[in-house]
Amino acid sequence: MPPFSGTRAMSSPYESWVGREERYEERILPSMVNAMAATLDLETSPQPGDPLPAGWHWMFFNPVVARRGLGPDGHPKRGGFLPPIELPRRMWAGSRIRYLADVPVDAMAHRVSRIHKVENKTGKRGLLWFVTVSHTTSCDGVVCIEEEQDIVYREAPPPSAVATLPEPHPEQAQWGLEVMPDSTLLFRYSALTFNGHRIHYDQDYARHEEGYPDLVVHGPLTATLLQQLAQDKGGRPLSRFEFRGVNPLFAGRKFRVEGRWLNDGEMALWARGPSQELAMSALATLR
Repeated sequence: MPPFSGTRAMSSPYESWVGREERYEERILPSMVNAMAATLDLETSPQPGDPLPAGWHWMFFNPVVARRGLGPDGHPKRGGFLPPIELPRRMWAGSRIRYLADVPVDAMAHRVSRIHKVENKTGKRGLLWFVTVSHTTSCDGVVCIEEEQDIVYREAPPPSAVATLPEPHPEQAQWGLEVMPDSTLLFRYSALTFNGHRIHYDQDYARHEEGYPDLVVHGPLTATLLQQLAQDKGGRPLSRFEFRGVNPLFAGRKFRVEGRWLNDGEMALWARGPSQELAMSALATLR
């Protein structure tokens, strides 16, 4: 999303959600790791005992909700761990991640999630709610990953709203690669992350209910591709990664993941859409 500028409310009806926690325990299954490697079209897959690649932890610890517990968008119904914000559009806008230790494939892992803050703002897009959730993932008592996720709820645009074309992204890349996000890639990624959001697999819903031109590429999928590019070019694991979604990407439309060095251990990364627009910006730091 573009940088926010607006006013902030002084109080929140969701204050009681701040500080709520939920806990998960899950094995980092080799079968899921193999499936992700195939989904990303990699030549080889990490084996039991190998480190889980950066971004692949998003396959695990996802809520499993019966179909009757889903809302019309395919997400779990509002309430429960996340506050029951009724604005119809919900998106994962960005994350800040610290990779502190390896998560071994086939290990038992634990995650503690906590609602860090809930904020109400008003900007050019109307009413917005920002929910910041922290996640701490551990193996054998060792903290491996710390992450803060920004979840944004917003109003639906009016039917008469005219989409503005984003400006071309001026950044010059030192390296990058092209990605063609077909519907099979999106389907597989949705299945691996147990993501029921219909904008990723239901074309009629994406077009007629949420106003997109086609199926939407998952933000964390794009962020995973950026992390993979960073590690390939850097030659060593990441210690930090942060990303921010700016503009959506769509099935059937090629995009590029690109980057450049800032210094010996840090790089700027971004995803550039088919019209050269900035789709996602990121910053990676190597161990």
